[in-house]
Amino acid sequence: MLKRMFVVPDPGRLRLRSATRAVLGVGLAVAVCGLSGHTLPAVITGGLAALLALFTVTDTTVRAQAVSTALLPAVGFPVLALAAGLHDTPLLRDVAFLAVAGLGVYARRWGPRGHALGVFAFMTFFVAQFLRTVPEQLPGLYTAVTLALIASSAVRFGLWCYERWIPPHPAPALPGGSGLARATTRQAVQVAVAGAFALVVGQILSEGRWYWAVGAAWWIFVNTSSRGETLLRGFRRVLGTVVGIGAGLLLALPLHGAVAPTAALVAVCVFAIFYTAPVSYSWMMLAVTLMVSLLYGLLGALEPGLLALRLAETGVGALGAALAVTFVLPITTHAATHAWIERAVHSVHGCTTTAARRLAGDPDADPAPLAAQLEVVIGRARLSLAPLVHPLNPLRARKARARQVLALLDDCAREVRGLASVAADPQASHDARLAAACWRVEAAVQALVSPGGEPAGSPAPEAQPSAAPHTVRTDATPGPAHHPGAEAALNHLHGLEKVLTELAAPLHSSPGSPLVGS
Repeated sequence: MLKRMFVVPDPGRLRLRSATRAVLGVGLAVAVCGLSGHTLPAVITGGLAALLALFTVTDTTVRAQAVSTALLPAVGFPVLALAAGLHDTPLLRDVAFLAVAGLGVYARRWGPRGHALGVFAFMTFFVAQFLRTVPEQLPGLYTAVTLALIASSAVRFGLWCYERWIPPHPAPALPGGSGLARATTRQAVQVAVAGAFALVVGQILSEGRWYWAVGAAWWIFVNTSSRGETLLRGFRRVLGTVVGIGAGLLLALPLHGAVAPTAALVAVCVFAIFYTAPVSYSWMMLAVTLMVSLLYGLLGALEPGLLALRLAETGVGALGAALAVTFVLPITTHAATHAWIERAVHSVHGCTTTAARRLAGDPDADPAPLAAQLEVVIGRARLSLAPLVHPLNPLRARKARARQVLALLDDCAREVRGLASVAADPQASHDARLAAACWRVEAAVQALVSPGGEPAGSPAPEAQPSAAPHTVRTDATPGPAHHPGAEAALNHLHGLEKVLTELAAPLHSSPGSPLVGS
């Protein structure tokens, strides 16, 4: 964890920018709410709303991000009113909470906006339990959330909108069918079951803090697409909570709610949440747990027993999530990894054909965005394979084969980057051998996604390029018709063909094989 935290690359310093901007946005939101005369619970609600807006709104364009941010109150305010209205009717409150949890996950099928709105709706209900909100407090909470969103948006979209100069990279969604075949539908059912378990057991542990268990179960499902990912995320959440509670005992408890040092530490926690989230869920949970401890200190409710209860409730939530993903409509690790790897293979094919068109003289063909999208897809495939390569995985053969797949995917990304770079060279020219090389890559792609079949749209044998697959030399000395750019492109295409062929071994094994049967 320490190594990943401090040595993981941060291209363009995006993590650093995001974390710093989050501190500014949340800080401004809290300052505006406080200076406008709101109560401490309202200020806390506004700060959390600003944090959620900055953290969960991840649309691919700045305009779409602004629209999603503006829509947050449309789902948050009704949910907040519902939670406050049901404060004195526990049974209806519990049913409503589970319904909001399930719908919040179901909304992810509508992409980043659905995800952001679903998270905001769930967390609004959660915060109402955290602060024990009653209807009389609603007007103040509404104005605090509105002011906080305006303040944080002024920082995000006005003061420091660095996304305007960054090409958008859409986050790919896991492919699926309809009904229960869709991952979002399955996860919505799983979340409802896990939440119900966490709610019942959590209330046995504590009638006042049971919502921690439901919150833990719900967040464990965020950004996961398989049983293995969810189980691993649950483990990391518990681990981060344990370390965070230790930090709370050392840092938050001695402060006794002192405003200035508590505010400074909360700012550090906000920075850590945003900076560590892309690389380590455990580190993020450490920061979240410490921040919660500090907020309870401000409210005058922090004590060692409360932190111990939080750990117990988190364990209940993780157990509920584990039971749900294991026994309720499970999405196996193999099913998820196969879908992401297949998408990566198709992305490789798209990059290859687009680069070939560019080399042939088509000025409208640009493989660079496709190469960037491939990086995103491979990153998602890496997350899906993470349970298999985790140090605690006792199945060594599966672990080794999963690492082999990851290494080959990285090789694919490297060759595609090189090919896109060559294609961008205005001096690179068309070479007749590129058609044969591209066809061989297409054949390798088709063999991976539909083993035993002919490449879709492939020419008949007599219409295929005259160069045989294994007689084209990519190391030949460039002649008058062989531009160095074409030679470099051929080398990358040959590398892609080789990598795609090697991927067949770990991917086309029987269901009982070490990799596939996981």
